[in-house]
Amino acid sequence: MVSERATSGLRNTRARARTVTVAYAGGEERRGPVTMGQANMIRCILRDEPALINIHDVWPAPAGTRLESAVDALRALAVRHEALRTTFPHPPGSAPREQVVAAAGTFTVTVLDHDELPAEPARYAEALAREARRDLFRLDRDFPLRASLVALGGAPVFVALAASHAVTDVSALAVLKEEWLALLSGEELPPLTAFTPLDLAAEEATPTGLRKSAASLGHWERIIRTGPQAMFAEPGAEGTEVRAPQLTLRSRRGARALALVAERTGGLPQTVLLTAWCALLAHRTGQNACVAAVPTSNRYEPRLARSVNTLSQDALLTLDVRVPSFDVLLGKAWGAALNAYRHSRFDAVSLWEMIGRTTFERGSVFARDIVFNDVSTLPTALPSTLPSDHDPSANGGAEANGPELEFGWGEEQVLPTRVLTFVHETDPLLRLGVWADPALFPREQAEGFLVGLVRLLEAAATGDVPLDALTEVTGVRPVERGPDWERVDGSWVSPPAVAEALSGALDGVPVHVQVTADPPRAEGSADGDAEAGLTAYIASGGAPLTPAGAHAAFMDALPGRPGLLAPRRYVIVQDAPAEADRSGAWLRQQILSEGTGRDRRM
Repeated sequence: MVSERATSGLRNTRARARTVTVAYAGGEERRGPVTMGQANMIRCILRDEPALINIHDVWPAPAGTRLESAVDALRALAVRHEALRTTFPHPPGSAPREQVVAAAGTFTVTVLDHDELPAEPARYAEALAREARRDLFRLDRDFPLRASLVALGGAPVFVALAASHAVTDVSALAVLKEEWLALLSGEELPPLTAFTPLDLAAEEATPTGLRKSAASLGHWERIIRTGPQAMFAEPGAEGTEVRAPQLTLRSRRGARALALVAERTGGLPQTVLLTAWCALLAHRTGQNACVAAVPTSNRYEPRLARSVNTLSQDALLTLDVRVPSFDVLLGKAWGAALNAYRHSRFDAVSLWEMIGRTTFERGSVFARDIVFNDVSTLPTALPSTLPSDHDPSANGGAEANGPELEFGWGEEQVLPTRVLTFVHETDPLLRLGVWADPALFPREQAEGFLVGLVRLLEAAATGDVPLDALTEVTGVRPVERGPDWERVDGSWVSPPAVAEALSGALDGVPVHVQVTADPPRAEGSADGDAEAGLTAYIASGGAPLTPAGAHAAFMDALPGRPGLLAPRRYVIVQDAPAEADRSGAWLRQQILSEGTGRDRRM
């Protein structure tokens, strides 16, 4: 049964607004533990603002769609997919540990009927979806989709959706969109074969599932202990959150070149693009490795590929770029990516406990600087980040072949990362949505970086590209850090900045920091060579200070300052020498105490 009631408070007063209550029945009632992915996202939901953690999408309705059909298709999806009938009961102040699947229930759809749509209806629907994601989803009771039907004269044109990240991710929304369109076309959906959330939770609890989770933690720990603590450790990189505008690239040139590289090398287009992206970012940042989160890639198993669930757990990729050429790097990339995908299922609480322990011992803060989300192979391309005004989907099919190379700028978004990339399409257009920290990538440089990516693909289409020629080939130059920066323990660090930060954390006492060499590592480093480390000399002036106290104070000052790395050794003396800028003078001072500050004595 469908009931209606009036709604108010919507911004667009030209629309006749009403709320349709939709009842559904026919599912199976079930309950069980949450999945690791659900627990991971619920942790974020309880911590972050709704606009940052909810997700959204816009689905275009086929011409001739009736309102009743659009609503019936949404009802059918709710009956078909357990995730859409799932809530998470829990006592106030606690995190849910159980999920409950209802057999029947209701949800609402807002209908916005217009006599005339705005000039840019797709962008209007996008704005509605973005606004809807600002409101919190109540985990214990809310239907996880918040839908608005944008109609013209009673006929649906778009569905603007906000979705709870506790039960859906970008891939899940793509599956739902495809099935919604199929239902509206009169198709019969095939039987479900993908894992439900409860199926996945049961598998994760098996001995095999627990071993996979433990192996994932080991994979992450190796990278966090030995890789660069931040890809963008450089002047201008500050803070833990970035307000970045959206930049969209649409390029036939890029798509043609990508296809030719794949044909020449035998690589998959997605792997070729990932390799080029990593190579250029490592070149731009001056890093020996590209460390990136690749979230959607954890659907590599057939039973997960079409699962309507949230599998948003990062696959953490590390790709060593110290090789002579693009083709050699491409040969390594698939193995590195597969290794990341295999280690993308983990208990989030255990992961962050490990990250906290590991970064305290290393003296770093793990920065999720680069996120590469390739959704180009999902069932239906998502328009959540709308393309430029010339996109065929936005203007009725004009310029169907697309531009050779075109940029479009969109709204800003606050992100806990420096560069977020969505790959929406690779053929016949290369279409990317990119958010890059404007302090590191002003508009001209952000566009120049994407032009450089296309140029790299074009060069690799005709032959192998030496990686030491990337500046010449792409026009993208490595960052200039200045003489105060050094590579220390696999990371770029400014020792003078470390001394200044440590002094500030200790109420202004004199501090001198020097770079020293540790013995070669038996395990853990890429090449086994001796690694540079930092030693801090602290003039306490007789105040009670221990290496452990110094290290704890410095770690509190680290977040948002990726050019800092904690000293491996703290040496506390009474007073600073007269020549406070000379390491030799500090060495001649009487030592009051020394140690790593990690509860282990030297």
